[in-house]
Amino acid sequence: MAVIWKGAISFGLVHIPVTLRAAAREHRLSFDWLDRRDMAPIGYTRINKTTGKAVEWKDIVKGYEYEKGEYVLLSDEDFKRANPEATQTVEILSFVEAAAIPSSYFETPYYLEPDKRGKKPYALLREAMKRSGRAGLARFVVHTKQHLAALLVTDNALMLNTLRFADEIQPVDDLDLPAAGAKAEGLSAREIESATRLIADMSEAWDPSQYGDTYRDDLMARIEEKIAAGQTHVLTEPDDEGKPEKPRESAKIIDLVSLLKQSMGTRGRGKPSTRANDGDERAQSSSGTVAAKRSTSSAAKKKTTAAATAAAGRKTSNGNGSSSVAKRTIGRAAPASAGAPARKAAAKRATTARRKAA
Repeated sequence: MAVIWKGAISFGLVHIPVTLRAAAREHRLSFDWLDRRDMAPIGYTRINKTTGKAVEWKDIVKGYEYEKGEYVLLSDEDFKRANPEATQTVEILSFVEAAAIPSSYFETPYYLEPDKRGKKPYALLREAMKRSGRAGLARFVVHTKQHLAALLVTDNALMLNTLRFADEIQPVDDLDLPAAGAKAEGLSAREIESATRLIADMSEAWDPSQYGDTYRDDLMARIEEKIAAGQTHVLTEPDDEGKPEKPRESAKIIDLVSLLKQSMGTRGRGKPSTRANDGDERAQSSSGTVAAKRSTSSAAKKKTTAAATAAAGRKTSNGNGSSSVAKRTIGRAAPASAGAPARKAAAKRATTARRKAA
């Protein structure tokens, strides 16, 4: 983990030298922009809006427009000199109950790592916070922006999680929400009890490792499928391009208590067993398949016999008294119960007789 920032934790007279490191990482798939005509990559170029030419990073400076077209230029040193202490210090303002901070305020987590001189005071702050169950509310500056943050204990580390300011959270006043309280929406005690039991039945220990980005996995599988099929430069067009989207069916009114009972019935114990029914269905399906095969086989045999009889009739009805010869030859054919050699010999004799008759 790369070092983002170096400074210190400060509260009261305590000063703990630390470094700031990223605590979160992203696994987003990276996609490049391409020109579909020749698959050439499209770059992200910094363009001078006056000349239209690309600009190197070394020639780019930060400017604040205090009047239209008039700027004050600021360097990295200017940002530090504005408030040296703020840019190098995690200043703890107070301590609050950790559970009192709404989850909507949390933004980006960072780890705080002590340097060699700060390990003892770091451990002291960590253990004291563990016992108190409180989080520190702090402010610090990173990337030229001041943040409000919560200092928390995570495992054996101190974590600094940036917080949104109160005015950055949208109020819920404009939302069309059901009224508070059970009776406001006509909820019965039975429905609430059933829902509470379902929540208890579905409760388990927190284990984030069992969850993953399944959509990313599915998308990678799709990518690998296209590679295997040789579709490396082919765009997949929508299946129903241009067709109007089908209207969604309106929601159906359901019995909430019945639904909750069904949910509890399938949770933990698994879905109701249908093996017996499945067995019956498989047996019926198997019987039907066998009967169909027998019927098909019988029809095929009848068709073959009819075709053979018709062919024999055509052969033996061409005059010259050959019909009686063929009949006598066919009459000497081996029965169906005879072995394969006997049937082959009989077929050979019949063929010879037909040739002589012809």
